[in-house]
Amino acid sequence: MVDTDDRSSLFETGDIFSNRELLRVGHVPELDRVVGRDQEIAAVGGALAPATRGGPPETTIIYGKTGTGKSLVSRCVTREARIEAKSHDTTLAYAYVDCSDYQSETKASREMARQLVDTLGVDRNVPRIGISSSDYRDITWEILNDYDVDAFVVILDEIDKLDDDELLRSLTRARESGKAASHIGAVCISNKIEYRDRLNERLDSSLQDNELVFDPYDATQIRAILEHRIDAFGDGVLADGVVPKVAAIAAKEHGDARKAVDTLYEAGRLAEKQNLETVTAAHVDEAVHKAEVNRFERLITGSTPHVQHILRALALLTAKNPGKGAFRTHDVYDAYCSLASTEGSSPLSEDRVYRLLKEQAFLGITESNHTGGGPGEGSYLEHRLLGDPEVVVEALSK
Repeated sequence: MVDTDDRSSLFETGDIFSNRELLRVGHVPELDRVVGRDQEIAAVGGALAPATRGGPPETTIIYGKTGTGKSLVSRCVTREARIEAKSHDTTLAYAYVDCSDYQSETKASREMARQLVDTLGVDRNVPRIGISSSDYRDITWEILNDYDVDAFVVILDEIDKLDDDELLRSLTRARESGKAASHIGAVCISNKIEYRDRLNERLDSSLQDNELVFDPYDATQIRAILEHRIDAFGDGVLADGVVPKVAAIAAKEHGDARKAVDTLYEAGRLAEKQNLETVTAAHVDEAVHKAEVNRFERLITGSTPHVQHILRALALLTAKNPGKGAFRTHDVYDAYCSLASTEGSSPLSEDRVYRLLKEQAFLGITESNHTGGGPGEGSYLEHRLLGDPEVVVEALSK
């Protein structure tokens, strides 16, 4: 039986964090914590400015890689626009829809209606199932009209994941068709620069020529972002060099601020689990390694034992030959056969292994390139592991 003192110790967290929410994915900080995006903030603010005085917000398309601040800037500026609108006796409402979670027109339309209800704080039922996408949008128009909303901004994050363009088309035509009296605009966020080329021609022609591109952060910007979040930790918890190291790694590898913030958080979690009082550079290294192992685990989830034998063979070849990097199909096949036999499996044919290696290249696990051989040898395919071989072997061992 666990006594009261022991029960309390089960939930002890230590003093590493003072406000861990500042480092969590999905947290939308105050605007003054958003750094390195002054021009982008001004551009989104300019698009929403008319709506703060009861006018039409400009529909804007934002492009950029993951972790470049697209969602953060859009949500922060929209929230600020709502506050500004109140000072002008204007009702501005907004909804945030992550289209990677709500990929069908019906699900995205339902989430838009539910977000609107939450933003306005009104008592309105939005059924989870049983009605069509147009019915969900009708609920949205009715709420806008019933509560005299002057302007409505919908943030469609990862809009390229939506099955079709019907929701965006409806938003751009709702006032014109008389369904809603509010001025309606959208902030469309995509990781794919070619997104607009996929739009229906009539819909594309109705959009304003209002596009923004968010570039990856550099080391200085990522460091500033992290320094604006260090009050997530207790006083004196972060050792010197921790923030610069996280920023340097992030800038070198991906320029992704979201990953950088998550690395800093995971480093803190490791120190917390070890009951330590300080987060050190060693915790950063461990957090980066752990993230890579987890990433590779996700990539190979569901892969067959033979695919895992092939990847392990390539990883072992890479580890044993650090100066080489890429290996012919036949070399990988020989190493794979040895591993498969050790595991008690009958090896696949070399042609099948060749095809499986090409599939892994398509998934971003390996890279396969044709290479010219010597005289009379012709070209052949070489395979390179995209990742640390030790990380790959560790992930495959789990």
